Amino acid sequence: MHRHTEAGTRPRLRRAGRTAAVLSLLASVACSSAQHSPASVTAAGKSAEIAVATWNMCGVQQWNCEDTGSPKNKFQQIRDLVGDSDVRVLLLQEVCSEELVSAALRLGPEWHSVFQPYAEVDAAGTSTRVECTGQSHGQAGYGLLAASPITDVEAVPTEQPRVGLHRGIVCARVPALRLRACNAHIALRESDEAHLDWDFRDDQLRSLFKAAATDPRTVLGGDFNSPPPVGDRNTSAWIWPTEAYTTFRECDQKGGARTGRPTHTDGTKLDYLFTTLPRTACKVVDAKSSDHRALVMRVSRPTDTDGVRTSD
Repeated sequence: MHRHTEAGTRPRLRRAGRTAAVLSLLASVACSSAQHSPASVTAAGKSAEIAVATWNMCGVQQWNCEDTGSPKNKFQQIRDLVGDSDVRVLLLQEVCSEELVSAALRLGPEWHSVFQPYAEVDAAGTSTRVECTGQSHGQAGYGLLAASPITDVEAVPTEQPRVGLHRGIVCARVPALRLRACNAHIALRESDEAHLDWDFRDDQLRSLFKAAATDPRTVLGGDFNSPPPVGDRNTSAWIWPTEAYTTFRECDQKGGARTGRPTHTDGTKLDYLFTTLPRTACKVVDAKSSDHRALVMRVSRPTDTDGVRTSD
């Protein structure tokens, strides 16, 4: 975590005098109980490529999402990603727990889900989960959808605001695809209400890439609430770990360039997918039912002997 600084200066470490809040390993992980058929395993096993998507659904209405479409509209976007782009794993942010479980059930018996709730922490240290507005929507959080069973679910510990909203990182394996997925919703700048000059994005990104580096079959991504580390006027380029664009490659990365197409309606890129697996395609999908566009990456299906590999 660092203090904010002006462009052109390197921020100084801000460690002394604070007790960093660490993301608790929230025990409530909701998974759909649907079972896949043997035929679906065979199909997954024969696929040469896997499509993975990340999408901030803007499904928590009270977070300025009232005019971004109904739950029905948002599910249709998920269905389109699955049907039109053959997405087999989705990383979702700002989703309501009941709608995530419902999406898995409606997509079919082979689909499974994992959910992690957001938490609001007050000045006394009391943690309260965020409820989605309306009846029968459940809690607000982030999670995964996959077209086969999900195992080894892990909430990745990282620095969090002392007072304010705790987002987080969750990783899990999809054994039938030989893939591991890590979904991150990174903190906003000035997210600690008691310490507006503290920035947690560098710590959280470092935790994310460290977790991903333990398995070369990992695809990681999500809503990073940060632009790419490019541009003379970019005051937050320092938050990015070096390995993000060297050891790993981003979905929209071309060679050494670190730019990418906008994923937010304000014209910035906030959403990312990284991997060390060979990438075969990347596209940005317009989503009329959110202020974020979806990002879809295709990778070569991992094998049991895959090591760390990169491609441009």
